[in-house]
Amino acid sequence: MTSQKPGGHKAGGQPSLGPRIAPELTPSVEELEAEQRHLVFPQFSHDDAWTLGSLLVELARERQAPVAVDIHRAGQQLFHAALPGSTPDNDAWIDRKRRVVERYGASSYLVGARFRAKGTTFEDDSRLDPGTYAAHGGSFPITVEGVGVIGAVTVSGLPQLQDHRMVVEALEIFLKV
Repeated sequence: MTSQKPGGHKAGGQPSLGPRIAPELTPSVEELEAEQRHLVFPQFSHDDAWTLGSLLVELARERQAPVAVDIHRAGQQLFHAALPGSTPDNDAWIDRKRRVVERYGASSYLVGARFRAKGTTFEDDSRLDPGTYAAHGGSFPITVEGVGVIGAVTVSGLPQLQDHRMVVEALEIFLKV
């Protein structure tokens, strides 16, 4: 058993990938839905966006991850950072993933997983323009208790499951869950 340091990092400096899903496994739709029900904010302010975004940047820097990070609330960009190695393509992916969260009220990875569970793909069956929407991991809804989805936190630059897990890890640290 690997011990955990505060902040969700394993002893030896390696980041954890979250307590519920083993790193080598692709999460099920049910696991992703449970994860989303679990990661709910009591409120979400501009300061919260700055703190959460800064945490994501810190996690990405520790891993030398070439990502872009973005937080939107109610149509307004509250945080954006592009780390070394990221490109303008990552910003385009952020927009496409975020639109999926805004349309479906679920993480972009969960939306893609739901289509795959039906034996199809988002691109083939959603009837949405894949140049505008991307059901690939990395965008997660900002859900406020008693309100619902008010925005999205998004990472782009890694394989989709790693993008998703980086966001989830930051949310777990921020929400202290």
